[in-house]
This record gives sequence, structure tokens and C-alpha cells, in this order.
Amino acid sequence: MDRSTLSKAVSSGHFPFPGISPKKAAALLAAVLTTAVFCAADALAGSYPFGSRTREVNDLGNQYVPFHAHLWDLLHGRAHGGLFVNWQSGLGSSFLPDVGTYLGSPFALLVGVFPRDEIDLAVYVITVLKTASAGAAMAWLLLALRRGRWWGAGLLGASYALCGWSLAVASYNPMWLDGLLALPLLCLVGEWTVQRRRPLLGVLIVALAWIANFYTAYMATLAAALVLLLRLWLSDLSNRQRLRSVGRAALTVGLGVGLAAPLVTVVYFGTRHAYPGRVVDFSPVPTQDLLARLLPTTYSFGSPAVYAGTAALLLALALPFHRAVPRRTRLAWTVLVVAVTLSLQWAPTHLVWHAFATPQGSPYRQAFVLCGLLVIAAWHALAYGPPDRRALGAAGALLALIAAAASRSALVHHVTWAVFGLAVVGAAGGLALLRYTELRSTGKGHRTALAALAVLLLFGGQFGEAMATSAQATRLRLGHMDDYAPWGDRQQEQAAVIARADGWPRYRTDPGREQTVANDPMVVGGEGTQYYSSLTSDDLSRMLTALGGGWTSRGRSLQSLDNPVTDAVFSIGARVHSPPDPHQNWFEQGGTRPTVTRQDVPPLVTVRPSDASASQWGPSPYRNQELLLGARVYTVPSVTIRTGTGKPPAAGDAAHPGLLVPARAPGATEKPSITANCPAGSEVYLWAPHYSGTAQTGNGPTGRFRSDALVTKIAAMQRLGTVPASGRLRIELTPNRDSRVPQGAVGCLDTARLHTAVEHLKSTGATSVSVDDATVRARLPAGSKGVAVVAAPRIAGWRCAAGDATAVPAKAYHGLIAVPLDGSSTSLTCTFHPPGLRLGTTVGAASLLSLVLLGVLSAVRRRRTPQPPAPTTTPVRPRERVTGAL
Repeated sequence: MDRSTLSKAVSSGHFPFPGISPKKAAALLAAVLTTAVFCAADALAGSYPFGSRTREVNDLGNQYVPFHAHLWDLLHGRAHGGLFVNWQSGLGSSFLPDVGTYLGSPFALLVGVFPRDEIDLAVYVITVLKTASAGAAMAWLLLALRRGRWWGAGLLGASYALCGWSLAVASYNPMWLDGLLALPLLCLVGEWTVQRRRPLLGVLIVALAWIANFYTAYMATLAAALVLLLRLWLSDLSNRQRLRSVGRAALTVGLGVGLAAPLVTVVYFGTRHAYPGRVVDFSPVPTQDLLARLLPTTYSFGSPAVYAGTAALLLALALPFHRAVPRRTRLAWTVLVVAVTLSLQWAPTHLVWHAFATPQGSPYRQAFVLCGLLVIAAWHALAYGPPDRRALGAAGALLALIAAAASRSALVHHVTWAVFGLAVVGAAGGLALLRYTELRSTGKGHRTALAALAVLLLFGGQFGEAMATSAQATRLRLGHMDDYAPWGDRQQEQAAVIARADGWPRYRTDPGREQTVANDPMVVGGEGTQYYSSLTSDDLSRMLTALGGGWTSRGRSLQSLDNPVTDAVFSIGARVHSPPDPHQNWFEQGGTRPTVTRQDVPPLVTVRPSDASASQWGPSPYRNQELLLGARVYTVPSVTIRTGTGKPPAAGDAAHPGLLVPARAPGATEKPSITANCPAGSEVYLWAPHYSGTAQTGNGPTGRFRSDALVTKIAAMQRLGTVPASGRLRIELTPNRDSRVPQGAVGCLDTARLHTAVEHLKSTGATSVSVDDATVRARLPAGSKGVAVVAAPRIAGWRCAAGDATAVPAKAYHGLIAVPLDGSSTSLTCTFHPPGLRLGTTVGAASLLSLVLLGVLSAVRRRRTPQPPAPTTTPVRPRERVTGAL
């Protein structure tokens, strides 16, 4: 490419390569720039895959990477289960709602082309591709809204893709990036409905957006509707034409959402059956914090990340004063941006944006909508020609006021001012030079050089501030959130040990309590109680809690319960024991490699007395375990609890039951303790869900209990060794915060009785069990009466039949699947149907049929419409003028 070609590309807005349209050129520039900045920022921060710092913070390491790992196993035929049931997590969880929540994006399928031990790299590449695609789509949309410089659209497209919401929030919640991509695409669909173009493609885009991630697609659809209404108000169409356009848009969205209904309805019903989270009241952030998030390198978890680049912000602020832009256009886009900004801070509109439920995590998940509108407003200020001195001066004054107000926020620091200052110089200098080259009649070479310098200033400022913002967010996230190591030697060894021990479906292999992430079974294999999802079943969570299980994330992240009674009940015949994760417990020495302990357990399907299911859960997890087992195996003694001063602890109240064990009692000379009498030789267990610290009996193992005062996590029951020959038991406590211990905290397990109970269940249980994706089949001994119990949670969707009987909704046996037996059946079959799938399939089929009928009617109408005669001469197409071109 010679110098003259480059000069023409910079000054006229045409792409220098023939055959490539300005839209494609802008999209390509946005994608390349986004990818370069994203990767350069991670390299600057020393983050994976360019450095030693992990990027797997919070739910990225706990949910998204494990779910993509399970998808990899499904694609390669290595998973236990299928699209309907995930047999590896939560003793058998409904997987299709998780697909719709975490894996619905077409990009997720790319995970299959990576090696299994590079799952972290696969998720990183998918994240980069989603972000770059969002920038390309926005660049394309900008040129569809109004013609202008292709490189300007490319730069602003990258500004949108690299907005604060994308870098600080969605980069570790990659499922939300589908909403970032959906917003410009849905706005394009709105343009097509007005122009009566591409109706089928429009429906498919809506469907894909809602399948990929319906949550952010809902927000993007609301924003696209606002953009469409604004565009119609600005158009010269008649009211009747506007109403027809709105009707076509509504039909397009309705059909698209209808096609996505099989997945959307399953997710909806999955949320209805999920463990309820806490009720959160929305509290808007202070205005100075909101304004601070418009600036580069600012970060906080609970404020809206609305940074969109200094150049984009300066252009958006200049729009109301840009006299080259029609007054109605200036007014409309300015009002829309201001209205959406205010809607972020008002509780009723906050609820509308979030589908009428305040989120339990970051409260401003719709912030990408405002970033998109800021970029579109900035494009209108640029597409009509660079702002003049009056508009640019007014924008600079507004920007100075924003900075002054933001300076009162604790989110602004010295790095912010340094980066912001350089970004302002680049943005203002570049825009001023562009305006100068448009007004001055200088030589062609001089003008081209000035234009190139202007573009270089804009590009350099945007590249630098976006890279600094991303790197800063990466660093600060590591200081504020839990983080997890990527796949390494620890996971490799665990996976190898589990693969050798695995015997599914004869028995389960639990990856163990020493978890690396909250979804270990999906990462390293095995089948356990561990499971973390936004859709964790309410029935499963309550059952495991009643049995003494621990959890985090307010009951939605369930932990492994290392207990021989529950292992027998759930047919966990092999259990992995790993050293503490050095990434999480760097102060503890790991020592050994993973080992496996085995236990003789009943089959996955057992037979119980018919009247056993009448009892309900009680307050003691030891008695609840016995209810599921069907035998008395624990001694639950009376306990004596003393604080470090030797005095009885204070009693709690109805809201906070248990006895208060302070972390540091004034004048304490000894550790707090629990004493009790139990049969000699029995195994000692301590159940203290609201205790945080360690516990130990003599030379027994140290039990570690993790809970918090806000009850976002509770501790699991722990084994503490065996009762000495004297029968006198003393447990020493080392609390790390004020904790509570219940009266029935200690249980002493008689292993001989447990062995007898297991042998009985084995002798009366199923003779063979087979499990596929969503079906469990079992052969039973002849004459079996009572209740057949499948060791899987009775979540909504299970239907069972004994023998040749008609399948009916499964019964429940203390939270497990139950099938009544009358002695005549020697087999049972249980099949899982995801709730909402039938309804969604019906809606989807109706939408598909409607789409086909509309397509046929449209084709017939076109054939019946007489075609105008072909012209005898080819008309000369007038040359299009690119407004604002240099």
C-alpha cells in the first residue's frame, strides 16, 4: 500500500483495500484493536496466560471454567450424564438450566477444540473473541446508523467493547459478554425492521441472543427498543408507518424469543426451584462514585462501571453543542443518555432493568447499556464532522465538572489522574486537529499528515487508557475477591486418581472435602455432593444442610460431606483425600499426594420400609442421617461447653440459636472446650455450622470449620478421631471469631452398627443398576415391598414407574427419589424431564411454524406483485456524499 492510498484512507474515510466495505473495515479495526488492548492489558498486569497471576477470581474459577470443562467432557463423550442430568455434581443435578445460564453461547462450543488440560486457556480465548465481536458489531451498527469515517467507527466500536463494564465485570463473568454483543446486533435488527429488510435474519439474531444469555439479552432488548423508538421519532415517517415498524419489531422479537423458549423456559423454571437467595434492597451509589466510574482506572464491585473511553465521553458531552448536528438529533440522544443514566440510580427502573429482581451480586449489571448509548451519541457527534471550538470547549468544561465532582470519591486515586490527563490530551488534541484539517486549506501532504497525527492521538490515548483500566481492574480484583489457580499438577493428579478409582454407576467417587474450586467434580471428575450454580436446587440444599453439610454463597455452593453414614446413603464407595490447596492455603504445608479411601456401600437403588418416608427432618443432623440410613448408629450425648475462662457460654436467641463461644474471652487462660461421654472406640463427629476455627480431640485430626457472621457460609460436620477407652471425650476449640455451638454438637458413630445397616441395604437393594443421561434403570429382588429409593435428590422433573406401570411423578424419601413397591415388580425406571421443557418446546414449535408461514406468505405476495419493466438503460447512481469527510 503506497502513501497516496494511505492518505486517501485517512482523509476520506475509505478503506485502502479494494473490495472491502467501510463497515467491514470498521468492524475489523474494532476487533483487532479490542484484542490487542485486552491481551496487552493482561500482559501488563502479569495475568494468565501472559503472567503468573491467576485471572480466575470469584465465579470465573468456581463456575464458568468448571462448566466449560464439563461441556468439553460432553462433547468428547467423557461426561457422566448428558444435557438433561449432570450426574457428577450435586448427586445428580438438572443440567439444561445450567446450559442456558452458563453455556448457551455458540462461542462455548469452541472449548471442544482445546486440550482438556488447557481449559483455562479455552475460556480466555472465548472471552477475548466475545469482546472483540462486540466491538466489531458496534462498529458495524454505527455506520448503519449514519455514514462516517470507518476508522472513527472502529475506534468507537473498540471503546464500547473495552468499556468499564466489560473490563471490570464481564471479563470474569463471560456469560454476560453475550449481552455486550447482543446490544448492537439487536439495534441492527431494529434498523432492519424499519427498512423491511432481513426479517429471517433478524428473528434468528434475537433467538441466538436470548439462547446465549437471556438475562443480559433482556437488558439489551430493552435498550434496543429505546433506540428504535428514538430513531422512529427522528425519522420522517408518518405515524402509521412508525406504528407498523414497531409492530414488525415486536413480531421479530416475539418470534425470536419464542424460538429460544425451549431453553428460556427451562432456565425460568430452574430459578423457581432454586435455593432462594437473600432479598436485597437496592441502594444507589453516591453521585460522585457514579461520575468517578466514567473515568479510567477506577474500580469497585458495587458501583456502575460506565467508563467508555475519554474520547467517547468527550464527544458525547459535545453532542448537545454541536451545531452541525440537527437539533432534534442532539436533543433526542442527549435526553436518552441522561434518562438511562438516571434510571441506574432509581429503584423502580433499576428493577425493570434487572427483570424485577435486585441481583445478589453486583447491582449494576445493566451498565453496558449506558456505555453503548454513550458510544452511539459520540458517533453522532463525530459523523457530522468533528465538533467545533464552541462544542469542544463546552464538552471540556462539562468534563472538568465531572472530574471535579468525581475527585470527592474514594474510587479516584493518583493513577486515575495520570491516565485521565494523558487521555484528555489525546482525545482533545486529536479532535481539535481533525477540526483544524477540515477548516484549513493547507497543502494535501500537510493536511494528510495532520489527519494522521489526529488519528494517532485518538488511537494512542484510547489504547493507553483502556489498557491501564483493564490492568488496574485485574490487580484490584485479586485483592478483593477469592481467586483460584488454573489447571496444574494438583488437578492433574486428582483427575488421575479419580479415574483409577471410579466405578460409576456401581458406586460414586467423591473428589473430597479438600476442594480446589466449588465445582471440583466437573473439573477433575468423580461424582459427589459438591455443586455451585445459581440454580442449585432448593430440595438438595435443604437436604444436605439437614444432614450436616456445609455451604457457601448463601446455600447455593454445596460442599462435600466427608461422613461414612452419608457416604453409605449416597453410595459413595471411594473418596479422594488431597492435601490443602497451596493456592488457597499457602501457609499450610500440603505434604502428600492425593489418596483414596474405599468403603463398602449399598447400590444406587435400595429398598426401604413403606412407612419410613412419613418422618420429617429434625434439628439433629445425626438423627436425620439415621432416618435416611434406616438404622440407629449414633450416640448423641449431652455436652458441657466452657469458654476460655472456664465459665458456661451465653445462650443465644431464636434468631441466633446455640451457645456463644467468644474468640477471645477476657482473662482466659485455657481454650474453650466441649466435654461429653461416649462409647469407647466410637468415631467422634462435631457439628457446629456457625463455628469458625479449629477443633481437636487429644491426638486426633484437626477439624477446620469455616463460617461467617452474615451466614453466607456454614461449616460442615467434621470427624475428630475416636473416643478413648475411658469414654470421656474432650474437644478443644480455637475459634477465630465469636462463634456459636449447638447443644447437640457431638455425635459418636458406632461403625459396627453402620456395617450391619449397610449389609442389610445391600442384601435387599437392586441387583443391577444402569444410568444414562436422564434415565435410571434397576433390577430388584423378587417380592420387594415398601419403597425403592434412588440415591439422587428428588428435584422437580423426575417421573418413575415400577415394572410396566405408567410413569408418575416420583415420590420423595427425605429428599431422595422414591418409588412405591407392592411386591409384584422386579424393575423400576426413573426418567428426568427438565421442568418447562415441554412448554418451551410447544412455544418454540409454534414460533417456528409462524415464521415458516410468514415466509411463505411473503414469498407468495412477492410473486403476485407485478414487477416493473426493466430499464432500457442503466441509470447512473449519484455519488454518495460522506458527511463530515475530510
